[in-house]
Amino acid sequence: MITITESAAEKAMTLINSNESNAEAELGLRMQVIGGGCSGFQYNLEFGEAKGTDRVFEFHGLKVFIDPRSSLYLAGSVLDYNDGLMDSGFKITNPNAKNTCGCGESFSV
Repeated sequence: MITITESAAEKAMTLINSNESNAEAELGLRMQVIGGGCSGFQYNLEFGEAKGTDRVFEFHGLKVFIDPRSSLYLAGSVLDYNDGLMDSGFKITNPNAKNTCGCGESFSV
C-alpha cells in the first residue's frame, strides 16, 4: 500500500483539472517504477487513465494507478508535494530504496 498526502493529491487534481479537455476522461495519477537513472530504477509520474491490470487507489479524491510490477517497488511509499522556494515539487519517500542518486531521481533496491 502507498500513501498520498493531501497536498500531493490537491496539486495533482489541480494539474489534471487545469486542462479543459480532461473533463470527459477518468484521469488520475499513474505512478510507475521504470528501469534507468544512475541507480538502476527511476520513478515516473504521469496523468492518464487506468489500464487493465492497474491497481486503483483513491486518496483525498485523487485516483492513483499503479501497475503490478511497480507496486512491488512502491509498497510503503509516500508521495508528497512541497511548494517551498528551495525544494518545490512531488517527492516520493520509498522505504524499499537502499540507495538513491544525488539528485533523488533514481534508486536501487
